[in-house]
Amino acid sequence: MNFVITGASSGIGYQLALKLAIEGHTVFAIARRKALLEKLSSEILMLKPGAKIHLLAGDITSESFLDDVAKEISHKEKSINILVNNAGTLINKPFEQLTSSDWKNVYSTNVFAIVDLIRKLLPLFSKTEKNHIINISSMGGFQGSAKFKGLSAYSSSKAALAGITECLAEEFKDRNIAVNCLCMGSVQTEMFSAAFPDFKAATSSAEAAKFIAAFAIDGPALFNGKIIPVSNSTP
Repeated sequence: MNFVITGASSGIGYQLALKLAIEGHTVFAIARRKALLEKLSSEILMLKPGAKIHLLAGDITSESFLDDVAKEISHKEKSINILVNNAGTLINKPFEQLTSSDWKNVYSTNVFAIVDLIRKLLPLFSKTEKNHIINISSMGGFQGSAKFKGLSAYSSSKAALAGITECLAEEFKDRNIAVNCLCMGSVQTEMFSAAFPDFKAATSSAEAAKFIAAFAIDGPALFNGKIIPVSNSTP
């Protein structure tokens, strides 16, 4: 299958791209940090020579970059099957300290860039196979979950992503594209460590990637338009 993964230079995205490419899938890995993408590619090719890993370095909040992404993918493959919108950003500040720029930066990456990327890649999804768009959200954006001080911009942007998921599942149901949202609990990533330096996450990036990889392939048979909490904490 042909995968597109954003935020592939570290954390969940890195581990997901690594796992899928080693398993023989074609992976288009997108991230801003070119050096870390090259590290990902080197690790994959060392473990599986000949693996199909394509690197796309740039900022997903740039519409011109997204145009280049769509062109590059269409040149390499006839179609794609699975898009994992994993890239995200987090600002941890009390509400009264958040500026307009802070809110715009968070929403630009966590909401608007995802909408733009889906729109640009929509024509590339397979017309004959079942396709899947997975939006990686957070338990912070899951309605009714416990919320944390300082994360109002981040958590609300992830809640918006959940709502977008439900809308697009309805829009795309006749195009053979399932759209689901995974609201992840605490996962040990760079972003988590920066936001909560004194805490250890309940799940490793590799464990989260293992679950997402399986759900990406098997999920469309059972789920569409669902907002799914992925957390081993209670409540």
